[in-house]
Amino acid sequence: MMSERWLPQTEHEHAVMRVLTSIRSVSDAMERMHSGMKGDMDMNATDVAALRLLIIRERQDRSVSPRDIARHLRISTASTTKLLDRLVDSGHVERMPHPSDGRGRVVVLTEDARHAFFRVFGGHLRAMREVAMQYDEAELAVIARFLDDLGGAMDPPE
Repeated sequence: MMSERWLPQTEHEHAVMRVLTSIRSVSDAMERMHSGMKGDMDMNATDVAALRLLIIRERQDRSVSPRDIARHLRISTASTTKLLDRLVDSGHVERMPHPSDGRGRVVVLTEDARHAFFRVFGGHLRAMREVAMQYDEAELAVIARFLDDLGGAMDPPE
């Protein structure tokens, strides 16, 4: 069912439209940024998404299992195996024994992949951090809550 086009009427609705338009601009910029990595590292979008997950979890000091990757990307275990085989063969990740589960495996970035990731994204990440530094803690808390809520509305947890 197609919904009608929403046309803002009130000042508040116009402000909402401005925010949504800005989000679309950020989304487009992120897509262009990720496309640069796909080309530079000879990867597809799923490969890049897997590496982003590994970078984020690494910064949180959290391990990543193949199952975590499958769940995050919403792909089958067979597709995850193919993805990991491709990333291992290209030298971007390694499969390692799980630190506490002798039967389990974790996926980790190689140093080369980590350096390539930050070579491609480092300038963008620095620029984004500089923009965020212009806001005080209270403003950043509101922005973070808004983005978390928006992400939850667009991609509800399973």
